[in-house]
Amino acid sequence: MGFRQFSTVIWAGVSLLPLSSCRSLVWQPAQSLSQSPIQPPLHSVQLSAEAAPMNAAIADFDYAANFSEGLAAVKLQDQYAYLTPAGILAFRLDPALDGASTFVEQRAVVRVADLYGYIDPTGRIVVDPQFAAANPYAQGLAVVQTGRGHGYLDRSGQLAIEPEFTLAADFSEGLAAVKQAERYGYLNLMGDWVIAAQFDDAWSFAESRAVVKAGEQWGYIDPAGKPVIAPQFDGAFSFSQGLARVRQGSRWGFIDPAGQPKIAPQFDFAADFAEGLAAVLVGQKWGYVDQTGKLAIAPQFDYAADFSEGLAAVKLGNKTGFIDRSGQIQIAPQFQNAGSFADGWAWVEVETLTGSRWRYVDPAGEFLKLAQP
Repeated sequence: MGFRQFSTVIWAGVSLLPLSSCRSLVWQPAQSLSQSPIQPPLHSVQLSAEAAPMNAAIADFDYAANFSEGLAAVKLQDQYAYLTPAGILAFRLDPALDGASTFVEQRAVVRVADLYGYIDPTGRIVVDPQFAAANPYAQGLAVVQTGRGHGYLDRSGQLAIEPEFTLAADFSEGLAAVKQAERYGYLNLMGDWVIAAQFDDAWSFAESRAVVKAGEQWGYIDPAGKPVIAPQFDGAFSFSQGLARVRQGSRWGFIDPAGQPKIAPQFDFAADFAEGLAAVLVGQKWGYVDQTGKLAIAPQFDYAADFSEGLAAVKLGNKTGFIDRSGQIQIAPQFQNAGSFADGWAWVEVETLTGSRWRYVDPAGEFLKLAQP
């Protein structure tokens, strides 16, 4: 089914992920997009800086995304813009652009008429929208899709690795999983094969291990392509903070880099470790375990997200709030949905008399205000 991992591209107003959907997200790089020939590059769209407003009103948007690299993509009516953690609208995008992502490696993906390109942190288009699909940059290269297939673009906008693959994943730890002739292998940053295409599925490397599939079972290889954990699991995810979640039958647990069980399969589902805790599903409720497998926060939530900057979004009934690492509620459940804290702020979806609006809250639950000039 391609490379399954959480996407880092979150389109403000296009595919903002509600809290309840994040666990089930499956990323499959654009295999459903048409393989039409690459379009001629468009002229760069002129972008203009946006002056700060005259009063310190609450920052309120049609949609908003997480902060990344000091900027967050937001949507104001039919126009996308980028906000700073100080509440300053750094710049607006030309209204012709109908999609914008978070920044990664000083580049953000933008879209116009189903074609994708890139901007820099000043809002200047550095790669004209021309690709059928585009990923964020990772280790200086970005996956793009042309009429010929998937390849990799360098920061200057030139193809560094030819688009000859059925699927391609982001680079991580100097390697990228690609699919060719119905099998998956790995390239280095020069585009050379370093692990031959031989797997039924393959994921990106994390902590010197990559998930691979052989037949119906999942295991792990090292950067040399050597099997280090034999395929034996019914499901598996990447390592995070020294542990990886795996499924045996219908139960999820965690293994160490040698493949030894550290937390026995016992959960109905589990998330990766983040800041020393992992969200786990027990029956119909979510809680958190520590790296010894001890329940650190009892299952009590209708949904639970990863910790970030000391807080995690949780859902009680139909409302979302935030807890700290002890499980204490820090921001009362009151939002429709919420993102992760980054740069001191998390986006939240609030219900108003005129419909849903997106704002940002700090750890005290105070809304971000637009800066005065």
